[in-house]
Amino acid sequence: MTKLWGGRFQKSAEQWVDEFGASISFDQTLVMEDLDGSIAHVKMLGACQILPQEDVQQILSGLEQLKKLAEDNALEFLVANEDIHLNLEKMLIDLIGPVGGKLHTGRSRNDQVATDMHLYLKNRVGEIIELIETFQKTLVSQAEVHVETLAPGYTHLQRAQPISFAHHLMAYFWMLDRDKDRFKDSIKRIDISPLGAGALAGTTFPIDRKLSAEYLGFANVYANSMDAVSDRDFIVEFLSNSSMLMAHLSRFAEEIILWSSAEFNFIELDDSFSTGSSIMPQKKNPDMAELIRGKTGRVYGNLMGLLTVIKGLPLAYNKDMQEDKEGMFDTVHTIVGSLKIFEGMVRTMTVHKDRLHDTVHKDFSNATELADYLAAKGLPFREAHEVTGKLVFLCIQRGYFLLDLPLEDLQDASSLIESDIYDVLSPLVAVRRRNSLGGTGFDQVAIQIKEAKKRLA
Repeated sequence: MTKLWGGRFQKSAEQWVDEFGASISFDQTLVMEDLDGSIAHVKMLGACQILPQEDVQQILSGLEQLKKLAEDNALEFLVANEDIHLNLEKMLIDLIGPVGGKLHTGRSRNDQVATDMHLYLKNRVGEIIELIETFQKTLVSQAEVHVETLAPGYTHLQRAQPISFAHHLMAYFWMLDRDKDRFKDSIKRIDISPLGAGALAGTTFPIDRKLSAEYLGFANVYANSMDAVSDRDFIVEFLSNSSMLMAHLSRFAEEIILWSSAEFNFIELDDSFSTGSSIMPQKKNPDMAELIRGKTGRVYGNLMGLLTVIKGLPLAYNKDMQEDKEGMFDTVHTIVGSLKIFEGMVRTMTVHKDRLHDTVHKDFSNATELADYLAAKGLPFREAHEVTGKLVFLCIQRGYFLLDLPLEDLQDASSLIESDIYDVLSPLVAVRRRNSLGGTGFDQVAIQIKEAKKRLA
């Protein structure tokens, strides 16, 4: 088969070489974006009187037919035509005749593929933002139910202080909110049109790049044609934002995995988000959470892969840039799936409130309350810390918790301790009293939820 660019060549590559160099196996994902870019380009060629209206209408009719076939998954892509651009151009020529070859007037595959990827990410980032918001709404809904559900808070994975379970859930709301803001901010660097930049130097045809950008809904155009065809910053930024999102999902996944174990038993995942064992009938595995934790690595890898591809490329376009797409497509697929799965897991999980209640009543996570109590009575905090530590050690020796110690033992440690200490050491009171801004106190958690709803609205 003669290549559309083959006039200068006297010899054809062998099939295996064509297969190595072709990108159609993955860039056919861009079929709708490529057709939309071509429609905008030919409309602009007509408006600028570069092509006669008769040709423009014929080409537009052919492109619309291809678009309908694409929607019906009825297009057959060939490795011999290398990529999505040449495949569609060949199909157009086969459909409407030689006039289809005029479509490429005033543009190159270099600005064409860049346009496709800008369009692709602009659409997908909007979808990702919506999915993040859906997950945030689920977190808020669960948090509203569990404002006064007590739970152990951890540092170093050791029991630290009692908290509101809603407070823990809302920590992930705010992580996701930052992720959402990063994606939103990235749109202004995605929403730029490279169309009409040509191979690298622009074109001698009197095109109107702002008009084609307007047809495609882009907010701006690249000011430099070399930058337009060689810029992949917007994809790197997308992969970076996606990596940060996956880091947050992976942290949450790890906690879901821990919480659903027999040792913690804080939650139970719905059957629809769990799997069993082929040999152990009793097993209920948090496989979806584990997969999200595992898939984080591939998203990181996609980011590092593209950073490595572009780090030494001279301007402008280089074939290395063909490696920019698979990681982008894979990342979109991964984070869209992960967000949908995670939202479902959290929405349908069962929270074991009694188990959570028992944990904060059978540990020393209220020790800081005793130290703060003594400090509020004038004892320097470091001395209060030491007194409390000795009382904890006494409890460990006797098999007690702080609430079990007789008042005389507490007063032997410090004469500042009075009978009101038992109220102070109550986990419920301990959580309720932590009402500093952003704290786990119930009133503060309610304020957080109210602010979260305002942001989502």
